[in-house]
Amino acid sequence: MAMKIYLGIDTSCYTTSVAALDEAGCLVGEARRILTVKEGNCGLMQSEMVFQHTRNLPELMEAVLKDRDYEIAGIGVSGYPRPLENSYMPAFLAGMSVARSLAYATGAKLHVISHQENHLEAGMWSAAGPKADKFLLLHASGGTTDLIYCEKKADARFKLTEVGGSKDLHAGQFIDRIGVALGLQFPAGPALEKLAESASEMIELPVSNRKLTISLSGPCTAAIRKLQAGSDGASLALGVEHCLAESFARLFKKGVEEFNVRDVLLVGGVGCNKYIRHHLEEKLAKSRTRLWVPEGQFSSDNASGCAAFAWRVSEKHIRYYLV
Repeated sequence: MAMKIYLGIDTSCYTTSVAALDEAGCLVGEARRILTVKEGNCGLMQSEMVFQHTRNLPELMEAVLKDRDYEIAGIGVSGYPRPLENSYMPAFLAGMSVARSLAYATGAKLHVISHQENHLEAGMWSAAGPKADKFLLLHASGGTTDLIYCEKKADARFKLTEVGGSKDLHAGQFIDRIGVALGLQFPAGPALEKLAESASEMIELPVSNRKLTISLSGPCTAAIRKLQAGSDGASLALGVEHCLAESFARLFKKGVEEFNVRDVLLVGGVGCNKYIRHHLEEKLAKSRTRLWVPEGQFSSDNASGCAAFAWRVSEKHIRYYLV
């Protein structure tokens, strides 16, 4: 008898991914591929993203589905960047095209969500929380650093309201700019974290925050100047991590006070960083704030959130989540 699965597809700026959950919500298959960026470059044109996603998807679908007796019960896909009117990015068309075609061919129900909601769902699924009806989400990546107030709606979906975040550079952009300046390959997050682990001391960078807003352009400029002045690369990398970790801690602290919540969730590629996670855990524990973080592999761009959403809102499971 065929196993029923919930399939997820996400085609973000720098990762093509496919994931599948079974009826118990357990991961039964997952494959992803980071898009290729030429050495020395700091990004890709949207047309190149679409081309690489289109090329990658058949191979990733085959890796997840080949030689398995599956019945696709639902399909979740990221169709746009944020859950806002007119939110659009061509990269998501590649995933949408495959998901719509597959839903039509199989009769599976199609669920279109935003890339940001995909991160929320992946975080909740991997971390097994928050379970509260209201909580704060910090989505920190190369394309966004948003503090979001999440409220569960009557249909078990979430209303997402942006309430703060970075007013200039995104956290991932900060890391990438310093990483590339240090000679690291773009995207620079994993390499910068590894470099920071070898630091014997930390170079302090300014932390700029005002209420629910942080600024990262100033710290980035300060870091570039220190590098140009001959500062140690590993010590500077550690300083970048600390600057971001402390900026996030202050955002969460102010947000918890203003919205009277006790649960916060960190998602996005920057949330994979172990130093940032540890710093937040220590800081937030003092204020009795519950920090939820998904496993590192599900913090960065991946399709598990799309699959988890399709599973979560299916007729079989939605009653549980409405309680």
